[in-house]
Order: sequence, then structure tokens, then C-alpha cells
Amino acid sequence: MNKTSNGPMKIILKILQGALIGLGAVLPGISGGVLCVIFGIYKPVMEVLSNPLKTFKTHIPPLIPVIIGMGIGFLGIAKILAFVLNTYPNQSVCVFVGLIGGMLPSLFREAGEKGRTKGSYISLFIAFFVILTILVTLTLASYNIIPNFGWYLFCGFCLALSVIAPGMSFSTLLMPLGLYTPFVDGIGNFDFGVLIPAGIGAVITVILLAKLINMLFDRFYSIAFHAIVGIVIAATIVIIPFSSFAESASMCAANSICLILGIIAALLLDRFNQKVMKD
Repeated sequence: MNKTSNGPMKIILKILQGALIGLGAVLPGISGGVLCVIFGIYKPVMEVLSNPLKTFKTHIPPLIPVIIGMGIGFLGIAKILAFVLNTYPNQSVCVFVGLIGGMLPSLFREAGEKGRTKGSYISLFIAFFVILTILVTLTLASYNIIPNFGWYLFCGFCLALSVIAPGMSFSTLLMPLGLYTPFVDGIGNFDFGVLIPAGIGAVITVILLAKLINMLFDRFYSIAFHAIVGIVIAATIVIIPFSSFAESASMCAANSICLILGIIAALLLDRFNQKVMKD
């Protein structure tokens, strides 16, 4: 396949990746940042967020199809899949668990691109146990709060964090607090009472944390990336609907099939991604 014929395929693939990232930003338990890492665009995204003026000309043009796809996934396809998630919650989650699990080999491969050290594995296990503890605690907690300007600032913080810190799904953080539904509804209805404070919270988070995380990747690539692997594994384990597997034989079979389909789709997508995106 020549470069000319690869062009449209690359654009379509990037739009598809962006759509999945957009979906990951709204669906419970999925992290848009994780998918950015899996699709190999996490670092350029972080570089744009860290130095937007310096990287605008070199980074933004290749990311335009991804940004378009994110809009499609976030505002369009997400609504359809959100309905599916509500109708078939366990099977839908199992598909996404399979997708993320199937992408772990490529993620681990990317983490070892610059070599591995003992510190790399230590960071992986530390990140795994820390994030697993946090997410399990949030899942088990049950707080009922009234959304207001301050809480929507917090929602914006969580949304930005889910991009710059892969594995930290904002929905996982907000659902135990009862903020997920009003926040997503506010975004879908273009409620400026939600959008303005959330936007402020997201911008502040990016300004404070994006450069720090980008610096960690520049100086400690292997350690930082292996920590992300640990975060991804922990976040994936938390969203597995273990109890549903024991409900009935048919439920167990349906969940297992969806899990396998997700893994197969992820492996095929990774293979296709390597073939088409290789320059």
C-alpha cells in the first residue's frame, strides 16, 4: 500500500480513534486518557497542552481528525452507546474491558520503548495499588451532594485529569458523588451553568499539571509510562462486573462472549493501527 492510498485510511483511522476517545470521556469507567495512550497520541496531546503556542503549527494539524472524531464520539455516538450501556450494562462494560485488555500488550510495548529498569516495575506496582485503592474507595463510598458552581469546578478538574492522567476516568470519580448524571446532562444540553465552571476547572488543571506530567515523560519516560500501565490495569479491574458473571449461566456466557469480542477487536485494531500508521 503506497503513501497516497494510506492518506485517507490514516484520516479515517484517526477519526475513529478520536470517536473512541470521545466515548471514553463520557462512558462510565472508561478513561479518554487511557485511549490516548493506547492509540499513541497521548504524548503529542500533552505537548500541546504544555506548550500550546510552541507546538500549535507542528501538532495541531495531525490532530485535527482526532479532534473531529472526539466531537462525534462525545456528542453523537456517545448518546447511542450510553443508551446501550443503560440497556445492557454488563455486556457493554465487558466489551470495553476486552478492548482495554486487548490493548495492554501494545501499551506495555510502548512503555518499554526506551528500555525497562527495576524502577519501571516498581512504579507499575505502586501506581497499580494506589489507583486501585482510590477507585475501590470511591466506588464503595456513597455521598449525596447538591451540584453547584464549586462542584462543577471539581467536575472540570476530574475531566481534565482523566486526559492528562490516563486511567483516572472522570465518571469513576463523579458517579460515587452523584455528580456524573447532572454534569453529563449539563454538557449535552449546553447548560452554561455547568459548562463555565467545568471549563474553568479543566483549564486550571491543565495549566497546573500538564507541564509537570510532560516533564516526567521527558526525563523519566520508562518509569512514567510503566506507572500508566499500572493505572490502566487497576482502572480496568475496577469496572469488571464480577457479580454479573455469577447471576446465571446465560449471563456468564453473554459477558464472556462480549469480553472475547472486545479483546479480538482490540488486537485487530492494534494490528491495523501498526500497519496503516507506520511511516
